[in-house]
Amino acid sequence: MYYVSTRNRNARLTAAEAIAQGLAADGGLLTPEVFPLLAPNALDSMKDMSYQQRAVYVMNSYLDDFSASELSGFAASAYGPDKFDVKEVAPVRAVDGNTYCLELWHGPTCAFKDMALQMLPHLLSASLVKNDEKKTACILVATSGDTGKAALEGFRDVKGTCILVFYPKDGVSAIQELQMNTQEGENVGVCSVVGNFDDAQTGVKKLFSDEPLREELAKRGYFFSSANSINWGRVLPQIVYYISAYCDLMKAGSINKGDLINICVPTGNFGNILAAYYAKKMGLPVGKLICASNSNNVLTDFLRTGVYDRNRTFYNTMSPSMDILISSNLERMLYELSGGDDAEVRRYMADLSASGRYEVSDAIKAKLTGLFASGYCDDAGTQETIGRMWREHKYLIDPHTAVAFRVLEQYRRETGDQTPAVVASTASPFKFCDSVLGALGVTELREGTGIIDQLAEVTGVAAPAPLASLKDKTVRFHQTVTREHMVDQVLEMLR
Repeated sequence: MYYVSTRNRNARLTAAEAIAQGLAADGGLLTPEVFPLLAPNALDSMKDMSYQQRAVYVMNSYLDDFSASELSGFAASAYGPDKFDVKEVAPVRAVDGNTYCLELWHGPTCAFKDMALQMLPHLLSASLVKNDEKKTACILVATSGDTGKAALEGFRDVKGTCILVFYPKDGVSAIQELQMNTQEGENVGVCSVVGNFDDAQTGVKKLFSDEPLREELAKRGYFFSSANSINWGRVLPQIVYYISAYCDLMKAGSINKGDLINICVPTGNFGNILAAYYAKKMGLPVGKLICASNSNNVLTDFLRTGVYDRNRTFYNTMSPSMDILISSNLERMLYELSGGDDAEVRRYMADLSASGRYEVSDAIKAKLTGLFASGYCDDAGTQETIGRMWREHKYLIDPHTAVAFRVLEQYRRETGDQTPAVVASTASPFKFCDSVLGALGVTELREGTGIIDQLAEVTGVAAPAPLASLKDKTVRFHQTVTREHMVDQVLEMLR
């Protein structure tokens, strides 16, 4: 299978080349030339498999330059008991009769990004060998909170790589920031950026396209790659957990093979819900894909009108990983829905760069309406939902997951659609202790990491070990730069 740029379908790369490169040379995103379909008996076959086996089954069809034996070793390492605190890896929790929660936060950094970023380093390091690459891969990451820590943990001391993470100053939770700035490893770097996530993300994209910088780093023995969801090696492992969730529902007798499910995803950069779309494209019986946004509801408006417009007020919310106005992975969806028309995609992206706005064709609008539902939830609604889920179900959720539950409720009220729904739960509530405690009515909050113990005491829910141990960690990184000086940080790290 080959991978092509969303902006030039004639630029074909192998899977190993696509994963190592991360971003297409023309600025487009690398995407499969074709999508494999699930065999008629695939869901039956996977129903009784472990998560690790399901990962190999799904990923193998996309990675024909990797052997099943290689992928089995990667999956065993990425999703083993030393990394994930439950055997199921991504367990499905029944909330009520037709609502299920796919818990994606049982990994080492307590966020859904672990599901891909424990696998990506194995794929990338193997790709470097297959490509006979002698230079060190410098992984550049822009994060709105969770990707940064998950990438740092995944690439920590991985041979042939180093990693530099940029995050928006004052744009992540205190726990998220502490997780990143206490990261261990000899090949890691962390720096905050003045501004919001879009400033950090735009700065990283500029670094990728800075030809003099790339030439200078090549002289020093480095090349750029990415661990953001612009890298296909990030998106592919995310497809697995939606298929795995369906298999778990079949195994539990909650659904029969072929029954439709809806999937509701709290969405910022569009990568997580894009993976659900790809699972549907492969043949997973999915009805509506429900896109849940916070007050930064650029995606909600786009899916309803076909107009993408980032020229709007930016809000810092209690669900910071979704505080995004430029949803990079939407470009892959545009490529699919345009029928692979790279010229059309280039036109939309040029409009976005020039004016911050584009409007898709009527044909794409019609396809979006058929595939997606959307809604958004402000902080007041998020807080109310966290409290109500705890009172009614004794189920503790983080603010991002609360946004998804709220939007699912809105969708069901508006449409009457009671199809069984899977909500993607993207982070442990202990990553957002202040917001969760506030939603539970607690007004006096402890300082620092003491707030983690406080939430555990109030609810009787044990804090995940990686978060509980933060109080013993030493802060290693303190740097803050403006977007214009991110290049200096790169040169300093790679001197």
